[in-house]
Amino acid sequence: MFTKEYALSLLNTGSTEVEALYRRADEVRKHACGEDVFLRGIIEFSNICAADCTYCGIRASNREVERFKIPSDEIVETALAAKSAGITTVVLQAGESQAVSDQELGQIIRRIKEESGLAITLSVGNRSEQTYRYWQACGMDRYLLRFETSDAELFGRVHGSCSLDERLECLRSLRRLGVQTGSGFLIGLPGERLEILADNIMLCRELDLDMIGIGPFIPHPHTPLGSFPNAYADQPEMFFKALAVLRIFNPTAHIPATTAFDAVFPDKGRDLLLQRGANVFMPNITPAKYRSMYLLYPNKPGLVESECECLQCAAHLVKRLGRPIGKGPGHTLKRR
Repeated sequence: MFTKEYALSLLNTGSTEVEALYRRADEVRKHACGEDVFLRGIIEFSNICAADCTYCGIRASNREVERFKIPSDEIVETALAAKSAGITTVVLQAGESQAVSDQELGQIIRRIKEESGLAITLSVGNRSEQTYRYWQACGMDRYLLRFETSDAELFGRVHGSCSLDERLECLRSLRRLGVQTGSGFLIGLPGERLEILADNIMLCRELDLDMIGIGPFIPHPHTPLGSFPNAYADQPEMFFKALAVLRIFNPTAHIPATTAFDAVFPDKGRDLLLQRGANVFMPNITPAKYRSMYLLYPNKPGLVESECECLQCAAHLVKRLGRPIGKGPGHTLKRR
């Protein structure tokens, strides 16, 4: 049943039937994941990046970026404050570089785990299996590493620092170690065809991921792809259809309502995602003084809100939808 042809047929759902697709995805989510929406606070602790991905606003060649690195003590303090506000998972995210060394990051993980007991997700790009093992020993529970596109040629055009095979081997290393593994893709990279989008969904299913994060490609003016429109610019409903099909094909994966959807659909994107298959919300709890410097794409929401305001907004959104906020760490639903 879960074939590429079936994925394509769902992605091609017409306007008169698309609401039925969304209802089905929401029913799959409800049956497999329950009603809880888990809040996971993102701390973007550095925008220093050695990679030069052609779509990303913090790429190494972008000289318009004011670079920063949050001190270790401030990262830990931010995580502890999130714990006090009811967050049960922190996501430590940064550009792919050694601005914060593997050892320093390991010590940050260890301190957060020992002082708070929070679940910890890391997202800092490709690393060796030895490094992943070290962070796991320090207390890392999960790792997020998006493959962005399943098409090797397209991957090569947008990523300068590695190949698709190297990225996938990192994901396999994480799985071998027993780390809860997340990945995902951009929707509508220039040059993407609907067949590639279906392949992206199929690859997520093949990898049997614990979490899957997707979001629309949004052109950033200071990148080589800044003048290229999204491949589905004339059919933005495809962004939501992709998430719905992703949920149908991956019933027990945690799927977040990502911020980028609110950049394309202001004030309603993430609301709609939580009604069309998503079950995780990820408020940005990066200290406000750094937040405007971490712009992967333009028009990013929530740049001027305080960390407390972001958390309150997330909680209000979930309650407005009539869904409970998840208790506990919200670990994987997979039975391995």
